[in-house]
Amino acid sequence: MTKKEKVSFVIEALDKLYPEIPIPLDHKDPYTLLIAVLMSAQSTDIRVNQITPLLFKKADTPQKMIKLTVEEIREIIKPVGLSPMKSKGIHGLSHILINEHGGEVPKSFEALEALPAVGHKTASVVMSQAFGVPAFPVDTHIHRLLYRWGFSNGKNVVQTEKDAKRLFPKSRWNDLHLQIIWYGREYCPARGWDIEKDLITKKIGRKTVLKKQLKN
Repeated sequence: MTKKEKVSFVIEALDKLYPEIPIPLDHKDPYTLLIAVLMSAQSTDIRVNQITPLLFKKADTPQKMIKLTVEEIREIIKPVGLSPMKSKGIHGLSHILINEHGGEVPKSFEALEALPAVGHKTASVVMSQAFGVPAFPVDTHIHRLLYRWGFSNGKNVVQTEKDAKRLFPKSRWNDLHLQIIWYGREYCPARGWDIEKDLITKKIGRKTVLKKQLKN
């Protein structure tokens, strides 16, 4: 299989598995998505989705959020972890959105990444999932799978993102990054990986990866 054929195989396989693509983090607009993504750092989407309804019931806009104290926010989001840092970040970010962006989430990578606690991955998620702008946010699942599939060298997420954007059509980035995340969770996890269930890796995976898995 050439690399081009492997890319086509992955796209076709993912489209069959995930014709409808759910967004992992529950939200209703760009602001609630941004807050949910910030809360997801070193946590799970499941845990965040359990807590965001409690937070957004009290404050689902920047204007409402700044009326809460940092301590009130911290108490609500404590179960997601890192609550002291995240509560300060959410409160401070909401002030900046009001003061510098008219209470709206900016629609550019540059403006998003200029916000405190918003890195490139977070900005990419918001641009992709809230505004429909082509982006390829790389999480641990995508980083792992693109290495296992032989599409990237696995050195760092920056290189993985560059490789993904080079290999996959831009028109498919927003769907593919979500499809790969779901596939990684269901069929190609970091732990408890069963190669027999992971049909994509079994078909196109790196020889070193396959040999290591088959020995286990």
